[in-house]
Amino acid sequence: MMTPWERFATVARGGKADRVPVALIVDSPWLPGYAAVDTLDYFLKTDQWLHINRDLLTRFPDVAWIPGFWIEYGMAAEPSAFGARIMWYHDQPPAIEPVLGGLAALKDVEPADPQYHGFMPLILQRYVDTENQLLRDGINIKMVAARGPFAVTGWMLSMTELMVLLQTDPEAMHQLLDTVTTTIIAWLRAQLSVLKAPEGIMVLDDIVGLLSPKLFEEFARPYMTRLFSEFNGMIRIYHNDTPCPHLIKPMANLGFDVFNFSHETDIAKVQEAMPNIALMGNVSPYAVMVNGTPQEVEEWARECIRKTNKKNLILSAGGGVSPGTPAEAIDALVKVVKEMD
Repeated sequence: MMTPWERFATVARGGKADRVPVALIVDSPWLPGYAAVDTLDYFLKTDQWLHINRDLLTRFPDVAWIPGFWIEYGMAAEPSAFGARIMWYHDQPPAIEPVLGGLAALKDVEPADPQYHGFMPLILQRYVDTENQLLRDGINIKMVAARGPFAVTGWMLSMTELMVLLQTDPEAMHQLLDTVTTTIIAWLRAQLSVLKAPEGIMVLDDIVGLLSPKLFEEFARPYMTRLFSEFNGMIRIYHNDTPCPHLIKPMANLGFDVFNFSHETDIAKVQEAMPNIALMGNVSPYAVMVNGTPQEVEEWARECIRKTNKKNLILSAGGGVSPGTPAEAIDALVKVVKEMD
């Protein structure tokens, strides 16, 4: 019998697992509430953080957690390396203020160095310490993650400013996106380098989904393609849960292996546009997994399986796990795949 990770990795690489994998993206919006702890304590008390993340393996032994033992501070790691101000709260992940001076301050900025800038060095050291503890029990960290170039640039400038500048100052935006992409590649490589045997990366960038087809081709394609191409041979996940049916087909050849997308986009149509990519979805993360009954979760899960005929399917939420998601909703996903085994 395969482990949850083996099922996930097999389908991600284009193979067939012993049953449909269940895999979920989890991070700080969900985990502190699930564990009933203060969000600041979750980030700062490393022993508590490790206990909460390890408990997932015990409570949900049939689920692959993606990326798994993710050391993150909300969306702050990458913007912090460029000087963005980070604001902390007891009941939600940190918020990011745009860099003072906006584009003028960032126009000639050099790529950030993960060994020295922002939260990146702290995260790297925590990965070393965390994996050393996990290895005592035969557990290693399988994946690392980073926010994508548009998400990071949007946080540094503000999302509105990003969208305006793509139209009004494309030359400067190409320069900045190139710098940010270089930083993200270095950041992912730095994380991979401190782990014993990582197998994949995850890039999260919902902002790409807001672009028109023209802006996608001009701005997103070159930087996203470059980013994914740097990690050939690894499992490459792309998370973008912005509803963007107009971009599904154009995104198919960016170079990722697994796509986690909005529940508002029909999984059958995504499969048609991306026949060789593993689809990670597509149960409604809030309306169904948070506010629905376990029976409704099961119905959505069965529909995902029916529409895809299990081909290249990794059963998941249509996005990350939302705050307030009960354990019973996750149990319902597992129940469905076991029944269909």
